[in-house]
Amino acid sequence: MRLVIQRVSCASVEIERQLHSEIGRGLMILVGVREGDTPADVEWLVGKTAAMRIFPDENGVMNRSLLDIGGEALAVSQFTLNASTKKGNRPSYIHAAGHDVAIPLYEMYCEKLSEALGKPVARGIFGADMQVALVNDGPVTIIIDSKLKE
Repeated sequence: MRLVIQRVSCASVEIERQLHSEIGRGLMILVGVREGDTPADVEWLVGKTAAMRIFPDENGVMNRSLLDIGGEALAVSQFTLNASTKKGNRPSYIHAAGHDVAIPLYEMYCEKLSEALGKPVARGIFGADMQVALVNDGPVTIIIDSKLKE
């Protein structure tokens, strides 16, 4: 699984011109599930997401986690995170997991993160045409890949 995590002051998702979900200070998380991903990938990523110290402390040093600040999270499925651009100019998505794998793992990620944070995780709708808006705070953007574990 791949995540793009952005520290935000606010973020929202609109679907068919209607506000679907929104958060204040916290993390906007794009979630890409690929072939071969498992619940173990979900568990590892949830731990990283909740505990990653990317919020400033009283000295302005990135030393606080989402848990520490009581922040919110918005998770949006994003199959294009698995694009291969190796050949040509048209991305290939052959490594993206099909709906039968991707939906349960995306839902599991959201549920497990909600449990870790002790509050609901705002979401998009899997497969929907969504308009995502955010104010990237910093900007701070982190990419995490459960296969690389960097």
